[in-house]
Amino acid sequence: MTDLSGAHVEAFLEMMSAERGAAANTLESYQRDLVNLRDYLTRRKISLIAATTADLSGYLGHLAAQGFAASSQARHLSAMRQFYKFLYAETLRTDDPTSILDAPKKARSLPKVLSEADVSKLLARAVEEAASEEPGRIARLRMLALLELLYATGMRVSELVCLPVKVLDHEGRFLMIRGKGNKERLVPLSRSAIAALAAYGRARASAGETDRHADSPWLFPSISKEGHLPRQVFARDLKDLAARAGIRVAAISPHVLRHAFASHLLQNGADLRVVQELLGHSDISTTQIYTHVLEERLREVVEMHHPLAKSAKNPD
Repeated sequence: MTDLSGAHVEAFLEMMSAERGAAANTLESYQRDLVNLRDYLTRRKISLIAATTADLSGYLGHLAAQGFAASSQARHLSAMRQFYKFLYAETLRTDDPTSILDAPKKARSLPKVLSEADVSKLLARAVEEAASEEPGRIARLRMLALLELLYATGMRVSELVCLPVKVLDHEGRFLMIRGKGNKERLVPLSRSAIAALAAYGRARASAGETDRHADSPWLFPSISKEGHLPRQVFARDLKDLAARAGIRVAAISPHVLRHAFASHLLQNGADLRVVQELLGHSDISTTQIYTHVLEERLREVVEMHHPLAKSAKNPD
C-alpha cells in the first residue's frame, strides 16, 4: 500500500512540474502535505488512494485539533484537491472525494480602529497646522478638509479623492457620494467638516490665477494621471501627520479612519442598519464586522443598569 501510494504521489508531482510548471517550493509543499496525509491514513489502516470524503474530512479535523491555523488547513486541502483530481483524471479513481469538502473558514480579523482620543489628537494637529500662515497653506487646508470629510462620512478613500469640485458650491449639511457599482448615497456632514471644506475652498479661490488646477473638475486636484489626489499620496501624508501628532504611524491609514467612523458611531448608540447605509455596504454581513463594538457596549449597559449585575458588584 505504501509503495503504491508513493508511486502515485511521485507521478502527481511529476505532472505538476511538467504540465503545470509548479515551482520547487510548491512541489516540496505538496509532497510534505501528502506524506502527512498518507501517514495519518496509514495509522488508521486506510489507503491514500482509497480514502473517502469522510476520511479526508477527518484529517482536516485532526489538523484543526492539532492547532493548525485555518490558512495551513487550507493549504493541506489544496494539495489534497490537486492530488485527487489527478487520480480521477488518470482514471485511478472513479470519483473525487474532495469535491464536497468545505474550505476551513478563516477567522475574520477585527478592523484596526483609532480611539476617539487619537482621532481628536489627529484633527487638532491638522487644525493647528492649517492655521499657520507659512507657505503651503493650501496643502495644509486640503489635508484638514480630507480628514474632516473622511471622519465625518466614513467614505472610502477612493470616494474621497474622487469628489468633484462642485462640492464647494454645496451649502447643505449633506453630501451625495457615488460609491461602488455607481450607487449614490446621502451622508451628513459635521459642522467642522463644513467649515474645513469652506476654508479650503476660499484658499483655492484666493489663489486665483496662481492655482494651476483652477479648471480641474476635482475637489482635490493633482498632477497625477487621474487628475486628482492619488490614494497613496493621501495615505503617506496621513501617516506623516500622525507622526507629528504623536500617534503610532503603523496604526493609521485612510481605511482605519473609516473603521473609526463606524465604530465610534456604534459606541455612541447608532443602529447597525444606519451605519450600513452610511458606509455604503450592500450587505449588512459586511457591516457586522463591527458587532464587537455593539457587544462591548451592550455588556457595559447591562453591567451599569441590570439589578443583578449591580448586586453582584455590591454584595451585602
